[in-house]
Amino acid sequence: MYVGRFVVVAPGTGAYRVSSRSFPNRRVIDRGGVLTVGPTPDAPETDNPYVSYNCARAVRTPTDESLAVVGNGSHVDPIAEKLELGYPARDALATALLALDFEKDDYDTPRIAGVVGADAATIGTVRRDALLVQAVDEPTIVATYETDSPEPYALEAADSTDAGAAATEVLTADFEHPVCAAGATVDADGVTLAFDNDTS
Repeated sequence: MYVGRFVVVAPGTGAYRVSSRSFPNRRVIDRGGVLTVGPTPDAPETDNPYVSYNCARAVRTPTDESLAVVGNGSHVDPIAEKLELGYPARDALATALLALDFEKDDYDTPRIAGVVGADAATIGTVRRDALLVQAVDEPTIVATYETDSPEPYALEAADSTDAGAAATEVLTADFEHPVCAAGATVDADGVTLAFDNDTS
């Protein structure tokens, strides 16, 4: 099944996977604590504005809480910025998703995102017909296609504190056209980000 890009979040753990039929030549890189999706060196040139973006960021709130944001586009940055200003996770997700709206491409691709804290998680999506934001206490997925409303998801890495394991688990999940993935964990020591580009 092809679900496109997807986010999975749970308290303490988050992950994001790029699945793509149109732009498979992409990878995640670490740019000083921000994980960015971008083209591989051998990727053909494109002017598509949705190919490159920050997909995972660590955030510190005004109350010194550590949070991670994961998502499939340029909305990741404004969500993080609102959290840094003290917005609750629900409001940061809803405000940024509503402002940027679904992607204006040939498929009206939804924007998806999650906010992960050590003890809480919130997931959201904006699509042509809905804006959905939901606090969750168990691993929950939302994808750009098919699974475009939040629903439970069996993420084994949610029981660990290994961001790399979360990235690898979603990258190797049984959905079509895997490209690359990012993972995030949040605990008392802060946020850990990791990525996996190995689809071999």
